[in-house]
Amino acid sequence: MALLSAEALILDVTDLHDRDRIVTFLTREHGKKRGVAKGARMKHSRFGGQLQPLAKVVVTWFEKEGQDLARISAVELVRTAHPIQTDLEGILLGSYLADHLLEFAQEGEGADHLFRLLDATIQALIAGVDRDLATRYFEAWVLRIGGVFPAPWECPGCGRPFPPEGAILPRSGENLLCFDCGGVVGLRISPATLDFLRRIGREGLPACGRSRSSARRCGGTSSSTSCAATESSSRHWPGCKIGSLSAPCRPLRGSMQQRRR
Repeated sequence: MALLSAEALILDVTDLHDRDRIVTFLTREHGKKRGVAKGARMKHSRFGGQLQPLAKVVVTWFEKEGQDLARISAVELVRTAHPIQTDLEGILLGSYLADHLLEFAQEGEGADHLFRLLDATIQALIAGVDRDLATRYFEAWVLRIGGVFPAPWECPGCGRPFPPEGAILPRSGENLLCFDCGGVVGLRISPATLDFLRRIGREGLPACGRSRSSARRCGGTSSSTSCAATESSSRHWPGCKIGSLSAPCRPLRGSMQQRRR
C-alpha cells in the first residue's frame, strides 16, 4: 500500500452508503483518481467543507494495487470555486467543465496540461472573465491537448494561408480547408472565428479577457467555435461531444444532478 499526496482539482463527489462519499479528482502527476472519503457524510466529518466540486485542494490518499478505489485520508482546501457557482448558469458551467475532464482525463496517466487548463479557467472565471469566452477557450484547448482540433493557420490541402473570407470544416471534421480545397459543403468558419482560434493559441485566457473586443467577438463566433469543436470531438471520440452550454449536453453526473433537485 502506497501513501500519496498531490495538489488536485475535484471533479465529482457522489454519496456512498450512509456515511461515505466517492471523490473523483484530477492531479498533475497521477491523472484522474477516484477514492473513498470515509465518514464524509457525517455531521462532524474531518472532510467538512473540503469536498467542493472544482475546488483546488491537496489530497492525501492510500492506494493499493488491484483496487479501483483509493482511500482518502486528508483533504486540505487551497481555493474554493464557490464564487463561480452562485447562480444556475455558474453551476451548469462548472458541471460542464468538470464533465469533460471526467471523459478526457485518464486514470493513472499524467495530466499536467489538462490540470493547468482547468485550473487557469477556474481562476479566470473567479476573476470575472466572460463566461462564454472562457467556455470557448476551454473547448478549443481540450481538443488541442487531445491533438484533434483543426489548425486555424493554413490549409493542409494546398499549404496556403486561409483567405480573408474564412474557411470550411468538412463533414469529416478532420481539418479546416480553404474554399478551393474544401468546396462549400460543411461548416463555414468565419474570419472572426479563425482570428479568435489563433489568438487563444498565442494568449492566455486572462489576456483574451482583458481585450474589450474579445467578449463581443466571442459572442459572434461562439456558435461556429462550438460546432467546430463538436464536429472534431465526435469524429475522434464517438459518443463524447463538446458543445455549447446552450446546446443539449450529456446528462450531468451524480452529486451535481442531486444539488439541482
